[in-house]
Amino acid sequence: MKKPHFIKQSLKTANVLFLALSVSLFFSCEQSQSDQNNSSAKTVISETTAVSKSNLTSKTPSSFGDIGNGVNLQPSYYNGGNCDLGWNLMKQNTKIKTVRLEVEPGQETNAKRWISEAKANGFTVIVSYHKSTVLGSDSTAELNAAATWWKNNYSFLGGNFIINLTNEWGSHNITPSAFAAAYNAAITEVRKVYSGTIIIDIPGWGQETATAACAVKGCSTGQTKINDTKIILSAHIYPGAYNQAKGRYVNTSDIDDLASSGRPCMIGEFGNSGGSGADWSGIVDYAKNKGWTILGWAWNGDGGSMNMITPQFQSYVSGSPKTYNTSSYFNVVYNKL
Repeated sequence: MKKPHFIKQSLKTANVLFLALSVSLFFSCEQSQSDQNNSSAKTVISETTAVSKSNLTSKTPSSFGDIGNGVNLQPSYYNGGNCDLGWNLMKQNTKIKTVRLEVEPGQETNAKRWISEAKANGFTVIVSYHKSTVLGSDSTAELNAAATWWKNNYSFLGGNFIINLTNEWGSHNITPSAFAAAYNAAITEVRKVYSGTIIIDIPGWGQETATAACAVKGCSTGQTKINDTKIILSAHIYPGAYNQAKGRYVNTSDIDDLASSGRPCMIGEFGNSGGSGADWSGIVDYAKNKGWTILGWAWNGDGGSMNMITPQFQSYVSGSPKTYNTSSYFNVVYNKL
């Protein structure tokens, strides 16, 4: 999330860091953080097309077929990542078609189980590399580290899922050319092991729509552009979502701006907490009506109030699924799907 997406980013990141220390470790999460608005496989694995599901609520296309609406899960920071994810309750809520699993580096063994369970329960699976200490970074070294992580771990994690290259890389200040150049290098590395659709979180904690669109289509003579066409651009929408390039809070025109990239787009995260100024609900509805996939934040694992179920993730015990209940926040997300 972002910083003046401040409340959400702060809650999520601060909680994440605290817990991490405690456990030793086409059409993404938090609100924007503008300063003014106080956030080893070596061969390519062929992707199989997922069996199409009935009653999909959105049509952002991917190499796995159209992606249905769904929810985010962030289990890396609870119980050392050894979490029961509440699949029994999730399956009862049939508007959830897709899960986006955020994976902190070091959680590969747990993530392999999470991904396997999600597939076994019939969900479309998106997996995002999520290094909590570098959200909003412009460091190409960090983006390249994410790409190398995918090269080394995609096969181990079981493959046959959609890669979200990294969560919220790129600040509000990054230029379209710099964003494109960095992603061109990272995508080249990921393509050594994965031929499917890659989801790219747009910069500025998922809120700089104009920067992302220009990084794809080019808005100045000779500008570096993202070369790979098998991508989805993902925005993250919260009440404090701020578009620094436009000098204002995000609004529905930014959805059209991102669509002008000519690539599939989606809302990779949305929720009702973290700042104020953007009509997050209206923006999400507008994107959904354009046929974009929308993914709510969060099924569970948020460091604050945006958890659809209660209690917080419980420890996983094979053969003994835990009991969860829906929270007061549940319908904020579910009614949008």
